[in-house]
Amino acid sequence: MKALALTDFDAPPALFDLPLPEPGAGQVRVRVRAAALNGFDRSVASGMVRGMFEYQFPVVLGRDGAGVVDAVGEGVDDISVGDGVLGTASLGRVLRDGSIAEYALFSADTVVGKPTSIDFADAAALPTAGAAAVAAVDATGLEKGERVLIAGASGGVGSFAVQLAAARGATVIATGLPEDVERLERLGAAKVVDYREDVAAAVITDGGKADALLDLVSYDPEAFGRFAKAVRSGGKVASTSGGATPEALEAAGLTGQVVMAAPNRTTLGKLLAEIERGSVRVDVEETVPLGAAPQALERFTHGHTRGKIVITIDG
Repeated sequence: MKALALTDFDAPPALFDLPLPEPGAGQVRVRVRAAALNGFDRSVASGMVRGMFEYQFPVVLGRDGAGVVDAVGEGVDDISVGDGVLGTASLGRVLRDGSIAEYALFSADTVVGKPTSIDFADAAALPTAGAAAVAAVDATGLEKGERVLIAGASGGVGSFAVQLAAARGATVIATGLPEDVERLERLGAAKVVDYREDVAAAVITDGGKADALLDLVSYDPEAFGRFAKAVRSGGKVASTSGGATPEALEAAGLTGQVVMAAPNRTTLGKLLAEIERGSVRVDVEETVPLGAAPQALERFTHGHTRGKIVITIDG
């Protein structure tokens, strides 16, 4: 099978012909029709997570995908060959099997049936980014009428977070570039602030300090502090990128936590229900064929991300 894989820490990801993976206990093998890029893929490709995971080369990139079940492993009795599904590639302490391939192994407990109303590209874009957005919005306990600043709103997680927060009746202030304004407003943002400017000053000038912050971009406390200034004392924070350390939160007079995506069946079912109700849509901004996956990953790594980038694979 063809797959986007990493063969060495010093070599860029490329397309390779690899053996077909065999499903183990609790896994299903999926004939992939579409796979989405996530921030985790950047980290894997750069070797950034080599201290957290063992790389078993060749490492196939990608976590999220959608397709048709091709085989099932031992102990899987509620998923059948031929089912259309979406889910996440199996992830343990060893990195090896990913979703950007013609076939992928998915953990059965992260797999749900794909509704016929959703195409494979949208389904593939949903699991990790959607689950991270759900975790962030839930962690802040957003309520109707509250104002929330979403830093990193233009990306894949952000596009879901804007919609989920707006659906709760919150007033969403999103960061982005001028060319993102129309799209973010269409997703539910009441105001878009250019992240290259003084974000806190812009938020405060336009209605006072926010009640909550979803920080999807800050990897260190200094960067987090720039957005924290926009939030009232005692306000709530959810961070997906680690900048909101306990010390940084205390210094800013805020409460909150770092959250992780949990793309399990419960979360995916909740997201699919929101999509079918029409309160959330999947914001796929670009689809590319598997042959162009290395270039798509390069753009994703070094460019300004808007929505989701999905790799399509002919069935």
